[in-house]
Order: sequence, then C-alpha cells, then structure tokens
Amino acid sequence: MASLFSKIVSGDIPCYKVAEDDDFLAFLDLHPLRLGHTLVIPKVEVDYFFDLDDTQMTHLMLFSKKVAKLLKEKFPCKKIGVSVIGLEVPHAHVHLVPIDDIEDMNFKRPKLELSTQDFEDLLKTIHT
Repeated sequence: MASLFSKIVSGDIPCYKVAEDDDFLAFLDLHPLRLGHTLVIPKVEVDYFFDLDDTQMTHLMLFSKKVAKLLKEKFPCKKIGVSVIGLEVPHAHVHLVPIDDIEDMNFKRPKLELSTQDFEDLLKTIHT
C-alpha cells in the first residue's frame, strides 16, 4: 500500500509545494513546529532513511540544502534545523524547520494550527 507521501507524489493528495525536481519533492508540513516547516522526500518510496542507497541519500541532502537556503532567505531565523525521525510516515523524509532556539525543534510541543489561507500565504512568501 502506498504511503501518504507516495500519494502526495502521485498527486492523489494535494500538498503545498515548496520545490520539486525529477527525484525529490519539498512541501509544507501540515502540522508545523514553526512557519516554513518543510518536509523533503524522495519520490521513490523507501521507508527507512538509512535504507536509501548512497546516491539517493546524497541527492536528497543536496536537494534539502537548496530548500533550506530558500527557507532561510524567506523566513527570519538564526538557522534551518534539520531532523530525520521517520516514525510518523513510512517514507524517508527530512524535516527543515526555521529555528532561533533549540526548543524550536521540540517535536513534543504543540504544533501550529494554520488555515488554508495561511498555507497559501506562506507559499507566496516562499515563491516571491
């Protein structure tokens, strides 16, 4: 059965797309820790991050780097935090989160609740 992220890749489930190429997709997290919280995934479905082959992992991280630079430019923050957890969805993914403090990466804290308009406004910020 296809993962939630594979359904996003196939277009069966919509997303707020930040960036895309032939092999990778970056989209806004629907339950963000901070404004701009983005998920980066390979389009091929691989459950566990460390099961990616060396080429896939290298290219995923290079694509993530491009997305992180874009986010850093668009969202005032000290850095873009990076996290690979892999328990939420059985599809390898990288969290990119604009951060000012270590607590900004605390996944146990309450997530932001954003409207459709909020997400559309974030995409406008990212793509202008």
